[in-house]
Amino acid sequence: QVQLVESGGGLVQPGGSLRLSCATSGYTFGISAMAWYRQAPGKQRELVASFTNGGSTTYADSVKGRFTISRDNAKNTVILQMNSLQPEDTAVYYCNALETICSGPVCPVNYWGQGTQVTVSS
Repeated sequence: QVQLVESGGGLVQPGGSLRLSCATSGYTFGISAMAWYRQAPGKQRELVASFTNGGSTTYADSVKGRFTISRDNAKNTVILQMNSLQPEDTAVYYCNALETICSGPVCPVNYWGQGTQVTVSS
């Protein structure tokens, strides 16, 4: 099992910045990729940014140049630095982990955090 706990959401004015953190714990050895998704009211959940253990990173076109995904291995934490925030970035942001070396009978497994609200408004 893998546990994910997000933090860092809140209310920010347009043009501002926020830093989201995702603390990972449990059987993290089998994780091959980590990502941030978001879901705005009335919309489907969408990929914001991701990285793989092989070093590949992906960003949604709407956040390229503004958001940066990174990890702090010493703290088992994944970070999403969000700059130049706009009202359309308002959503619940979810941390995701893909386990491909699994501890249980079902594999691969997607794990999700509980989500953290980001609101961009003046």
